[in-house]
Amino acid sequence: MTDHAPKSDHVGLADLAVNRRYFTKFERITGHLGRVAGVMHAQGSLARDEVEILTGYLQGIAYSFRALGMKYLFVGRGAAQSHAALQMDNHESGFPVFNELLVMANDAQQARQRLDGLPGTEQLKAQMVEQIIGARQIPTRLQFALSQRLYYEELQRGHLFWAQNDPQIVWQSGLSDRRRYLLHWAVYDSQINLPTIYMMEVEDSGRRALAKDEGRWPECQAHLMGQALGGLKLLTIARGVDEAFANLHPKRLRRFHVGPMYSHRYTRQTGPLREVLRDAAASEGQDWALAWTDEVLESERVTSERSGWFGTVEREIFALDPFAGRGAETGATRQTRSIILPERPYQVLAEKRPPGFSSVTKYVVSPAGRVLSY
Repeated sequence: MTDHAPKSDHVGLADLAVNRRYFTKFERITGHLGRVAGVMHAQGSLARDEVEILTGYLQGIAYSFRALGMKYLFVGRGAAQSHAALQMDNHESGFPVFNELLVMANDAQQARQRLDGLPGTEQLKAQMVEQIIGARQIPTRLQFALSQRLYYEELQRGHLFWAQNDPQIVWQSGLSDRRRYLLHWAVYDSQINLPTIYMMEVEDSGRRALAKDEGRWPECQAHLMGQALGGLKLLTIARGVDEAFANLHPKRLRRFHVGPMYSHRYTRQTGPLREVLRDAAASEGQDWALAWTDEVLESERVTSERSGWFGTVEREIFALDPFAGRGAETGATRQTRSIILPERPYQVLAEKRPPGFSSVTKYVVSPAGRVLSY
């Protein structure tokens, strides 16, 4: 009898070996992302400010995976048997589910208290040596305690990628009546379980500088976080800012979707990439591909509208993708799809040449870590 009930998109990595391979895979992947940003900068597709901001968020993603790797380091063994396994979205994203980020943020608030209740690192190591040599036992409970201490230490260091990363402001030019800023913020999208990074260039014609305006800046931050939804088009987000703030003028909005991650051993996504990874039969650590989407919306010109009885307000007219009416569909001036993958899967991709991949930029990483763009 066949079970036709739908399978869950989430899977718990309860097997110790599978769990460790998963985090080792992501350690390699996140280690390459900064180099990819560097290649984009060298090619002129990322400005200096943008590459610094982007690499900061990418490093935060790496730190978050490092912390989660410590949390689940001994899953299924000894004292960790009652510890829930990491929940991964194995269908849509290949990343941990959104709730893992929420729990991590809650743990971070209690990190100091939890560390005070745990023995120190050196004390735990000394106890492990004593148990191994003296009692000739595997110190699984002590190993688990040490992994939890390292997890909370990682959280306490900070600079991780959280479920919500509040907007920050970078001054670019202008000192008096017209200032230009680069705003940036990021979220872990709860609908698709993927990190999403935003950057917006704005001109500020307000009386007070935006960063020093105790009224406008908190209101602007709250507005941007409320609009940080992957399902919203850039055009909708930019127009929302343009209409909500009379003296903030969005000139350019950019959004990066980091993922999905594809792996023949870990994920169940369908399509050409899954077939490529299957046929590549790459060795452990080389069996992956990471999608990367870059959307950009730019202001084309400015118009004036009446505001009240005698006033006027500036409104941005945004340029949309002119090809085949795609601008209305994407809500962006342009959209660039890329994929990051090791050499062996790239060779298979180049041989199979599946439809739809000719316009996709391929960033190929060598075993030595070098990144080439095709």
